[in-house]
Amino acid sequence: MLRTMSIFESGLGTGEIDFKSLFEEGTRVAAISGPKASEYAEFIVKGGWPRTQDMAEDLASLYLQNYIENISMTDIGGGFDAMRMKSLIRSLARNISTEASITNIAGESKIFGEDAKDETTQSMSIPTTRKYMDALAKIFVLEELHPWATHIRSKVRQRVSPKWHYVDPSIAAAALQISSSKLLEDPEALGLFFESLCIRDLRIFAGHMGGNVSYYRDEKNLEVDAIVELLDGRWAGFEVKLGGDAHIEAAAKSLFALTKKLSDSKQKEMTSLNILTAGSVSYTRPDGVNVISLGHIGI
Repeated sequence: MLRTMSIFESGLGTGEIDFKSLFEEGTRVAAISGPKASEYAEFIVKGGWPRTQDMAEDLASLYLQNYIENISMTDIGGGFDAMRMKSLIRSLARNISTEASITNIAGESKIFGEDAKDETTQSMSIPTTRKYMDALAKIFVLEELHPWATHIRSKVRQRVSPKWHYVDPSIAAAALQISSSKLLEDPEALGLFFESLCIRDLRIFAGHMGGNVSYYRDEKNLEVDAIVELLDGRWAGFEVKLGGDAHIEAAAKSLFALTKKLSDSKQKEMTSLNILTAGSVSYTRPDGVNVISLGHIGI
């Protein structure tokens, strides 16, 4: 699959930490500097598209809004309503990095009649919503992040709902007409978009190694944002946090809690536990968990 550029490939990242090294046991990391939070926010809006790299942010956003118009009107093909497609794209953007059900997404995908005050228009049906989402996936705009299929030691059941990500989070930002300044004013939204940015880069890096990216969550609400698993069974766990000592500590606890639920054989295939941040320092904690700025990773 042809993807957009990672932070590293765009030239914004330093690439001081080799992604491949995270699949070698005992790897320790250390790096400083790299992108600032404001630069991550701008990159989320502009995306990893070669065409938008040298554009001003507002022009890049307009370019991507036009891209969404083209997707809705021409790229999908016959049998699809452009207004409903744009409504669905906005609904998916509002639910970026979440486990929103298709029922909820369908309920949010509304269009109105000629009278803007007319709210009697019905939401999209679930089969229609699924059909439209599949169409977006076929043209490599939308990707599901599937739950990790693995054997766990306990009887706790894993959740099976996917998370929703665009191939690049800039599509979601354009659909909602969100600027980097708006993202910086809303830490919760920035966190969700940053998570999607991390998933995008992990998919790029994993693809170079023939690996897959998934996530873990069970009925006890233990969640790990990303699991990268290689063809030979080796895997690394990743939590995503903007930063902050308390958040990093909670992320490390989640990573260790996951390992305790795995079979002995699956534990042995684990090579590293990592926390991706928007900070400026990467280091290995005394407990072995790597805290890594996304902008420090290269391949």
